[in-house]
Amino acid sequence: MSSTALFGTVSVLRTGYDKDEVDEFFDHARQAYEGRTAEPLSAADIQATTFELVRRGYDTHEVDAALDRLEAAFVARQRAEFVGSQGQEAWMGALAERARTLYGRLGRPAGEKFAPPERGQHGYDADEVDELCDRLVGYFDRQEPLTSAELRAATFRSVRGAGAYAEGPVDAFIARAIEVLLGVE
Repeated sequence: MSSTALFGTVSVLRTGYDKDEVDEFFDHARQAYEGRTAEPLSAADIQATTFELVRRGYDTHEVDAALDRLEAAFVARQRAEFVGSQGQEAWMGALAERARTLYGRLGRPAGEKFAPPERGQHGYDADEVDELCDRLVGYFDRQEPLTSAELRAATFRSVRGAGAYAEGPVDAFIARAIEVLLGVE
């Protein structure tokens, strides 16, 4: 890693994130966080960020961990600004409203929480996704421990057929759940 590199690089035999794309994104993020650019950046924008995979790129694990920290920093700032102008009770009310948007899916029967993938396509194992949804219900209803990091780290086996959920809707749902948990943490 050179003195100017933000992250470690992978060997020539492996792929990592395109260094120029990553450097440009983190430069923009720094400017946005410091209020030095008119181009806004939100926690959702950070969560949706992707980079090209190239040989000798930045280590994906290091960059992903930095993106997680960056997203948490943007949420913490948003929370501080909101609480400063409207109060802690209003913030918790807004978070509770966002959490309620998740309940439609959480209340569905096991195996029916999300649509299946298109015919012949792989999807996430429905039982594993349902287990994670049960943990969310435990968190919201019984204050059982669960962190945004645990949601982020969740992985599901790839399967086909009736026991699968389409990946896109599951990913979007988990992203919203992470946003809610970050707002509380």
